[in-house]
Amino acid sequence: MALRFSKYEGLGNDFIIVDGSHAQRADLALATKHAVSLCDRHLGIGGDGVLLVDVVGGRPAMRVINADGSRPEMCGNGIRCVALHMVRTGAVKDNVFEVDTDAGPHACKVQASGEVAQVEVSMRPPSLEPKSIPVVADARVLDQPFDVPGKRVQLSCVSMGNPHGVTFDDIGNERAMLGPLLEKHARFPRSANIGFARVVAPQLIELAVWERGVGFTQACGTGACACAVAAVETGRAKRNEPIDVRLPGGPLRIVVGEAGQRLSMTGPARHVFDGSVEL
Repeated sequence: MALRFSKYEGLGNDFIIVDGSHAQRADLALATKHAVSLCDRHLGIGGDGVLLVDVVGGRPAMRVINADGSRPEMCGNGIRCVALHMVRTGAVKDNVFEVDTDAGPHACKVQASGEVAQVEVSMRPPSLEPKSIPVVADARVLDQPFDVPGKRVQLSCVSMGNPHGVTFDDIGNERAMLGPLLEKHARFPRSANIGFARVVAPQLIELAVWERGVGFTQACGTGACACAVAAVETGRAKRNEPIDVRLPGGPLRIVVGEAGQRLSMTGPARHVFDGSVEL
C-alpha cells in the first residue's frame, strides 16, 4: 500500500501528516506499528509523531500518534502544522477556523506565506484539578514534592487536555535521568509530559520538555502552555501579559488569561516536503 504524506515542523518538533478517508485513518490508527516505522529516523521518514487529518462534517480534525505508537490527546506544535496544512492544501477557505482534536476544538488563525506560517491557537482552558490531569492528589499540585530514586523534585501539575508536570528546580544535567522517571511516576496514572523550566527574566522562561512516548523534543506547544500556567499560578509570571517560552527549537508566545479562560499560543509552522511511502 502506497501512502502519501506531508512532512511539517514547528520549532523543530517534526510530524508526518497523513490525509485520507475515514478508512485510511482508521487503518493507520489501528496499525500503530506503521506509525512507529514511519517515525523511525534511520529506517523510515522520521518524525516525533504522525498526525491524521481529515475534514469531517465540514470541520478539520486531527488525531495524534506518537513515535512509539501511543496516542496523546493533543499536540500544540502539531496543531499549528495541521492548520498550515489545511490552508496550503485548500481544505479550508479562510485563515480562521477550528480544528477538532481528542482534547476538544481549538480555534486557529493562520498568517501564511507560502510554505511557512505564524499560527495563533486558542488553546483550551487549563485545569489544575487533580482528576482532570490526572494526578493522585487531594488538591491542586503547585510546587509540591515528587520523589524518585535519589531525588526529590518540586512539580506543578496542569492539564492542557493532556497531563503535564512542570518543575522550576535547578536540575542541571539530571533532567535526562529525571524525565523518564517522572513521566511514569506512580502519581501519574496515565503518565505525564515533564517540563524543566527556568525563569530567565520577567515574562521570559527557558523550557525543555520530556514528552510521553517521544522523549526530549525540540519544542512542545502544550508543554509551553502548561509551563506558563504554572509560572502564573506560582507567582513567577504575570497573568494577561505575553510570556515568551524559549524551547530548544525556538520561542513560543503564551498569554494566560483569567481562570477558566482559553490560553493563546503563537508560533511558527513550516512545510518541509511531500512524499509517498510503501507500508
